[in-house]
Amino acid sequence: MTMKKSILYLLMFAMVVAACKKSDEDDDNSDPQKIGLVGEWKSVGDDMAPLLVNLGFDSIYAKFELNNTYDVTGYAGGAPVAFIGTYVQTKSSTGNIWDITLNQTSPTPVTSVGIFEVLTNTTPYSMKYEVVQTEPSLGATPPTAAAGFGSTSAGAFGTINIQTYRKIGN
Repeated sequence: MTMKKSILYLLMFAMVVAACKKSDEDDDNSDPQKIGLVGEWKSVGDDMAPLLVNLGFDSIYAKFELNNTYDVTGYAGGAPVAFIGTYVQTKSSTGNIWDITLNQTSPTPVTSVGIFEVLTNTTPYSMKYEVVQTEPSLGATPPTAAAGFGSTSAGAFGTINIQTYRKIGN
């Protein structure tokens, strides 16, 4: 084998390895057990948390990016309200529940803390999501993974603060 052919084979091998690596990374970017809530989600109708319905919202569209930014648009009476900020998600030690902290920058600075779980046994994937504003405080305490869904303010809210989302394009 000539030196030229050897270099050519090495280059082809490197391209195949790079393509396989890219494919593996793509798979990781779609596995909710690895990326949490990254992606686009919607909540409408019966999926809406009763607490949000009572505040006038009829639908919510959320986009969580890999770079830990989010853009959530809630619709109340047809009028959009955009909530923009950053988030930190951490896999808890309880089942497939994740902890999340959201630092909203717009329309006003707010911090919210809570939990979520992506359910992959549905098509499209669904997500249970329960968060509470902690700064400025509204007097409620956030749910915890250990206590499970419905644990806002030690269970005082029951299920009225649990939102269900459906993944867009999974």
